[in-house]
Amino acid sequence: MTQALDAILEIFTWVGFGAAVVLGIVAVVVWASDGSWLAAEAYLDEDGRTLRWIDSEGDVNSAPLDESDRSRIGADHTAKIWYRHGWHDRMRFTRRPPALRMLTGLALGGATLGIAATVASIIVFFVRS
Repeated sequence: MTQALDAILEIFTWVGFGAAVVLGIVAVVVWASDGSWLAAEAYLDEDGRTLRWIDSEGDVNSAPLDESDRSRIGADHTAKIWYRHGWHDRMRFTRRPPALRMLTGLALGGATLGIAATVASIIVFFVRS
């Protein structure tokens, strides 16, 4: 029974730390490839389907809105957006992509699993002796 417990804890340790490293590398790649996004205040156009904002170079940009995005617009027809630096008419409502948050959470979960399995393995070692 004790050998089976040791093997299970060893597997959880390797899987946890391995997943943390792999998902951490993927998260860094996603973060680096995302580029630079700058904050801006966007205004809803008269048609109610287009957001417009002025970028750091003074150019006016616009982006069409989906039905789901209209709920993010405030009562005063403004919204805080993030636009892609150096690109025209490209925006989103979050600073970082949602996939980055998911990858970071999974990497932290893997590290937590690895640490918990290592601590449990040490506790089992000292309890047994």
